[in-house]
Amino acid sequence: MIAPIERTLAGLRAQTAVWRKAGETIGVVPTMGALHQGHLSLARAARAACDRVIVTIFVNPKQFNNPDDLENYPRTENDDARKLESIGVDLIYVPSPDQIYPEGFATTVTVSGLTDMLCGATRPGHFDGVATVVPKLFLQTSADKAFFGEKDYQQLQVVRRLAADLDIPIDVVGCPTIREEDGLAMSSRNLLLSDRSRIHAPVLAEVMNDLRDQLLAGAAMSDIEADARARLLAVGFNDIDYLELRDGGDLSLLDKTKPDARLFAAAWLAGVRLIDNIAVVSSSN
Repeated sequence: MIAPIERTLAGLRAQTAVWRKAGETIGVVPTMGALHQGHLSLARAARAACDRVIVTIFVNPKQFNNPDDLENYPRTENDDARKLESIGVDLIYVPSPDQIYPEGFATTVTVSGLTDMLCGATRPGHFDGVATVVPKLFLQTSADKAFFGEKDYQQLQVVRRLAADLDIPIDVVGCPTIREEDGLAMSSRNLLLSDRSRIHAPVLAEVMNDLRDQLLAGAAMSDIEADARARLLAVGFNDIDYLELRDGGDLSLLDKTKPDARLFAAAWLAGVRLIDNIAVVSSSN
């Protein structure tokens, strides 16, 4: 059965109050819709860990620094609800903007340090938007656990930091990146790729895997980055925001690998911005 859709904060809180009274735990999966298998894996993780599961769908205007990007972001609510049906989600929360940012809303949350690089450097204001909406969703849903994908690894670290700093009583759970068979990290933005661009998109993951192998063999990032960038440009990527090796904890820039090091990339392909990241040393090693 398709989960009920709730569009108001009052209705959401009426339902969660019932669950709370029954002593049930609540998991939340915050999304902006256009759900794919990556999102569904988060919902499954929430279903396995919690008594009740809420998936939120809200295209947050505050985390878009480009109005065209906001306008073009895919919106597929009916399909999203059908995709969640088999997982047994209890509620889909689809608030209108006034439920999140009512008239007179005047607060912005900023997380310093973790937001100064990577996507924070190339998308001004993006993480302020994330850091403002996420606590609202946490508090509105009164969730015990929140589930985020590692594909947006910087976002995951920002959310963990703000939850700790603001003493929000919630466990932020990171879940592995889900990929297509050809290695492309699943993303709602992949729907915007043309058939031609989709053929070349997996090269981003291929280049990152090759960089990882070279780093593990002792190479320095400063010696191999230029060739990796050239390879991306050669197949049609027209701009590269970043291709960097960083610490997986504080996101500080590295030149050589170390425990917990990660490779991060963001590149434009035919007007679509693709991001990815991988651990240099697998956690299973």
